[in-house]
Amino acid sequence: MGISNVLELLGGVALFLFGMALMGDSLKKVAGNKLELILFRLSSTPLKGILLGTGVTAVIQSSSATSVMVVGFVNSGMMKVHQAIGVVMGAIIGTSITGWIICLSDIGGGSSGWLELLSTDTLTAIIAVIGIILRMFCSAPEKMHVGEILLGFAVLMFGMKAMSGAVYDLRSSETFIDMLTTFSNPLLGIALGIVFTSVIQSASAAVGILQALAVTGAIRFDIALPITMGIAIGAAVPVLLSALGASADGKRTALSYLMVDTIGVILFSIIFYTLNAICDFSFMSMTMTTVSLALMNTVFRFVIVLMLAPFISLLEKICKVIIKDKPEDAAVLEDFDRLEERFLDHPALAVEQSRLTVNSMAKKARENLFDAFALISNYSDEGFQHVTDTEDIVDKYEDKLGTYLIHITSRELNPDQNEAVGKYLHTINDFERISDHALNVAECAQELHEKGIVFSTDGAREINVLISAVTEVMNTAIDAFCNNDLENAYRVEPLEELIDNLCDEMKLHHIDRLQKGICTLNHGFVFNDLLTNLERISDHCSNIAVALIELESDSFDTHEYINSLIEVRSHCFDEYYAEYSKKFAL
Repeated sequence: MGISNVLELLGGVALFLFGMALMGDSLKKVAGNKLELILFRLSSTPLKGILLGTGVTAVIQSSSATSVMVVGFVNSGMMKVHQAIGVVMGAIIGTSITGWIICLSDIGGGSSGWLELLSTDTLTAIIAVIGIILRMFCSAPEKMHVGEILLGFAVLMFGMKAMSGAVYDLRSSETFIDMLTTFSNPLLGIALGIVFTSVIQSASAAVGILQALAVTGAIRFDIALPITMGIAIGAAVPVLLSALGASADGKRTALSYLMVDTIGVILFSIIFYTLNAICDFSFMSMTMTTVSLALMNTVFRFVIVLMLAPFISLLEKICKVIIKDKPEDAAVLEDFDRLEERFLDHPALAVEQSRLTVNSMAKKARENLFDAFALISNYSDEGFQHVTDTEDIVDKYEDKLGTYLIHITSRELNPDQNEAVGKYLHTINDFERISDHALNVAECAQELHEKGIVFSTDGAREINVLISAVTEVMNTAIDAFCNNDLENAYRVEPLEELIDNLCDEMKLHHIDRLQKGICTLNHGFVFNDLLTNLERISDHCSNIAVALIELESDSFDTHEYINSLIEVRSHCFDEYYAEYSKKFAL
């Protein structure tokens, strides 16, 4: 095998991988977002998950893509791990479809006359011509994507032919045949399959290359089987890489892919090679073709899924043992577990569960803000990451609660329950926005640290006063909400107005310091960002207090909202404002 053959082989591999990627991506574009919606909505049972995973993977030609998609669903909280494991199992079966597509390269080989029209070369050429016409001369996106599908298939087939042609002469190479024979050792064959698939990041492509080598006539069943098993395990690598920054459940989903393939390979190997030792299977020395390789790959994957499908719950438990929740994650999951669908038939219980979960969300948002404040004086990358992670958790609270509360409104509720649900729907957005602003404050602290910016003595003192005021208004609003304390709720608006005035006064002071050369423009950008975020946080605290007061008026319409604001201003407003003005004076 000369250098030209090596280059031809590499070129064939490149065309094969590109064609497969183009065909899969274009198929996904034609389907739009329907595949994601189908996976999300119709994976409620293990059987549905397996069937859907198989179907979607057969369409997009990539078990890794399907599994990465599922990891994203689990990471965002839209899908549970036991649902995802079913889809992953389906993806493991579905990825074998590519092998059957590659079998088309055997059609009509060496035929003449009319049968030559059915040869791979002719079909590929016709498909390529139709594809380029649709891609170049059609303006409709759907037709262009169909053209890309056809072009992807044509490129894949050209790549397959190039690979087969490059290795064809190896059929007479004793060195090559002797080398392949060593991989009839199951352990060596599995190791080769794992390494090879980990490098090219695609089980379908690895099987396709193995099918290309089959034209040499040197690939026997006892060589192909262990390599195919190794390919199955190696396919988990890109999925594991995709879950590096995911939540604990996202990582568990990625791990389940590796576990299903690894446990499946171990069980299959034990059963198969034990039976072979007893019965001495005659087909072990059978020479493999593209069709027999595709069949073996499909049967092997189907068998391991069939063996492990009844144990999805056990696999989930093993994943949880290996990847443990952080203490705060466990608390969050406990909160989410409160929002059970079966409670919806009992509105009183569902509303109470929602109240407890909203209170947890409120406290989590407050905790995140105070952690962000701590970074201003004592910055650390770990602290910044913690604020970022907590912000993601608060976002999930809003998603979960928003969906659950909407479901509650479809039930028959009494007036008190209606008011409570309305209050929660009004306030969860404010809690989420407070956490957003906490992340903005943390980013300001990061900028101060990275640029080495130090505020002037007066500027730092004023920032500390404002942070103290915002801390007070945050504690007052959250405590009032969680304890349904109206008296505390009336205290929020006076303090919120004082904070607005403090921000205006601080901006004037900063301009004065700029003119005197005490501060610079660099100080000004961060200073103003901090002020803007702190002012917005106090605004959201005011919204929370008004919603609480508004609940007493039995309505959430605009007229009552205005009346609530007037009531807030009249209820000891001046007294509270004077008290806070002394406490937080610049």
